[in-house]
Amino acid sequence: MEEKNKKKEKNKILNEGIPDPKQVEKEIGDFLAKKFGGTVKVVSPVVLPREVQAEKSKKKPKKIIDFDLTPEELIFYLDQYIVKQDDAKAVLATKICTHFNRIKRLGEATVEMDDMVGSIKNNVLMIGPTGVGKTYMIKLIAKKIGVPFAKGDATKFSETGYVGGDVEDLVRDLVRDADNDIGIAQYGIVYIDEIDKIASSRNLVGADISRTGVQRALLKPMEETDVDLKVQHDPISMIQEIERYRKTGKREKRTVNTKNILFIMSGAFSEIPEIITRRMTKQNIGFGAQLKNAEKDTEKLKHVKSEDLIEFGFESEFIGRLPVIAVFERLSGNDLYEILKNPSNPIILGKRLDFSAYGIDIKFDDDFLRVLARRAFEENTGARGLVSAMERALLLFEKRLPSTDIKIFSATTSVIDSPGAYMEKILSPIESDQASDQERVYKQLVVNEKEFIKKYLVSRKKTFSNKYNVALTAPQIDIAAEYYSRNIMDIGIVLKKIKSYYDEVKKIELYFFNMHDINIIFEDDAVDYIIEQRVVYSVKLEDFCKELTQNFEHGLKLIREKTGRNRFFITKDALVVPDDYISNLIKKELKKELSGRTLPAID
Repeated sequence: MEEKNKKKEKNKILNEGIPDPKQVEKEIGDFLAKKFGGTVKVVSPVVLPREVQAEKSKKKPKKIIDFDLTPEELIFYLDQYIVKQDDAKAVLATKICTHFNRIKRLGEATVEMDDMVGSIKNNVLMIGPTGVGKTYMIKLIAKKIGVPFAKGDATKFSETGYVGGDVEDLVRDLVRDADNDIGIAQYGIVYIDEIDKIASSRNLVGADISRTGVQRALLKPMEETDVDLKVQHDPISMIQEIERYRKTGKREKRTVNTKNILFIMSGAFSEIPEIITRRMTKQNIGFGAQLKNAEKDTEKLKHVKSEDLIEFGFESEFIGRLPVIAVFERLSGNDLYEILKNPSNPIILGKRLDFSAYGIDIKFDDDFLRVLARRAFEENTGARGLVSAMERALLLFEKRLPSTDIKIFSATTSVIDSPGAYMEKILSPIESDQASDQERVYKQLVVNEKEFIKKYLVSRKKTFSNKYNVALTAPQIDIAAEYYSRNIMDIGIVLKKIKSYYDEVKKIELYFFNMHDINIIFEDDAVDYIIEQRVVYSVKLEDFCKELTQNFEHGLKLIREKTGRNRFFITKDALVVPDDYISNLIKKELKKELSGRTLPAID
């Protein structure tokens, strides 16, 4: 007790020296009134209640995605990676661009338009056989437009989530993909594959509760609902909620509204052509019915209607929330070959990367690709068959060659026809003729690859020029082909890289002016030459600038002192033989000076 009393007395003594804030404010006010009259006053700060401050801090500007793509721009992007499927590209590009441009428009509107009548989401249903690029196309679109993307398999979901996953988990995945930014996640894309697997069985007597239950669970998210980020039966979610409450002292409910989330479903629907055939046969008689009955499955799919999908096993409410249908075509053997020839296809680029991991540069013969395409087509799995066919053909070489000194490898038809003999040939003691033969084949494949890239760029010159802001002159196309052959990247990245090199040249001009107060301008052939040096010979920008200073600084300064000229156009020849360029400039300036002198009059 005595100690407590001592502490109280001590605190009292200490506090006596600390004035009350109101008293201090009054004394300062009195002083200012005497000094300046009533013109200066002390204004007390306004302290808001905690509740008001909390509400104010919660208010954040509404986040709207930055989207400015047109359907044609998105189609052009898809054309670089996906062969065929023109109708599907047109449908998806148009509806996706319309969806996000409409969101942007509503966000920028000066009047409230959120509650207007007729605001219907263009959710998409993609129908087509396996291996035709459905999933790949959606991944490309999500990457291009830069919105959060979540992918799921319909067969893994259950109505309640206690068995398998909950359909609302995909919305939560969007938030994770958006780095927990709910404002951005609410404009994402949810993609559900194998959607045909949740159609109720037509041979089942009674209700197919497990499948129709998943359909019904998707109804609200596909239209509009609030999805709680906290999962009741998830222990991790509960722990996170407890930790958040411990830090803030508040129970915060975090939800995601699905109004602007685009849902895209896809499936093979292998039995749907039969349903379409029966419907169209009933609706037509005579010759017309026989003709339509003989159509290929892909052609039949183009006539698909909601009633066909309902008969397939979907509820009408579910189909009603998928107003847009995109039909994918079956790929032919030639289509598979075109996929392999596409400069941006991930199969060839991926295999080049596999061998490059061991320091081996692989080149592909055209006939080799045709054989692979034919074998993949026979597997009847679409583009997926290309991957397995490629792996079977090259696995032996990918296993054995990294243990050798071989650094170049030519994938010809011998790899497929007689892999053992071909392996023995390239691993046997190399004679001069044999070595030159293998090198000759490799060099020819390199030449063929460059020629193909040149033709590819020429055929798309206008679109590529507009897209990447490069002129694509003949020298530039040559440089792009060379760069593609030396590096493992798709053609779009190659053109972006070439464009960055051209921008660097302008920086060199500015660098020379800042360093030496001399204005140099590179002619087009000089620009192409500089970039060629960087691509072919890996010349560093710093080294080039040093060489440029060494070759031109003294001579150009001399000309400037003699003539006052300070603007010089540099050609390719000037860069190759700088001494001749400087010498010719000096001669020209001297000639001008002599011709400008007035000769003395003769009596």
